[in-house]
Amino acid sequence: MRIIDTIPHPDMRISILYMNEKFIVRFEDGPYEQHFKFTKDMAKDLEQVKKTVDESFLKSVREIFEQMHQHFKETYFRNNG
Repeated sequence: MRIIDTIPHPDMRISILYMNEKFIVRFEDGPYEQHFKFTKDMAKDLEQVKKTVDESFLKSVREIFEQMHQHFKETYFRNNG
């Protein structure tokens, strides 16, 4: 797996990787990560992957990060006082 490009963003690190004929978009925010895989039938090239990562998609990713953080906090405090 190798990073072939990045997408600039003020809050998240967004990397595009390529492995086994799939593009993988990795979003990182602090200790949390999300990955989305694009097969050849979903995205024929890098530009199509980048085009898919639009504002609406980024908003959904942000919401999932917020949910992940909330779940982690709840679990941590429930189990660690």
